[in-house]
Amino acid sequence: MKVAREFKEFVLRGNVVDLAVGIVIGAAFGAVVAALVKDLITPLVGMAGKFNFSALKFTVNQSVFLYGDFLNALVTFIILAIVVFFFVVKPINSLVDRTRRPAPPAPVTTKTCPYCFSEINLAASKCPYCTADLLSEAPAAVSGDISE
Repeated sequence: MKVAREFKEFVLRGNVVDLAVGIVIGAAFGAVVAALVKDLITPLVGMAGKFNFSALKFTVNQSVFLYGDFLNALVTFIILAIVVFFFVVKPINSLVDRTRRPAPPAPVTTKTCPYCFSEINLAASKCPYCTADLLSEAPAAVSGDISE
């Protein structure tokens, strides 16, 4: 009974179910993309010229190399990749970019020394570069105090 309980916990874990759903949706989406390419994109490309390389071959020592089928598969792959990129990836990236919230600004961890203008730790009481005491007032010209 312990093995059955462990198996049930394994199968009902979120990542296993998510993976199964992803595979099913991926297979269905693959069929949609294949149909789009086969039924809509390939005829459009075919209007420009007939791309059927299956008869291409060469022979070496009575061995026939059918490289035309490879070229057909390569052209089909390139067309499929272009369709997926422009009709799936680009629109989804655009949608994600529109819905993404900007990252919160990073917390301030440094300050500028009013004497030597070096970047120093926010909690520093003495500048490590010019050794100025930062707890005293900054010079009038640097601090912006022109009342003197």
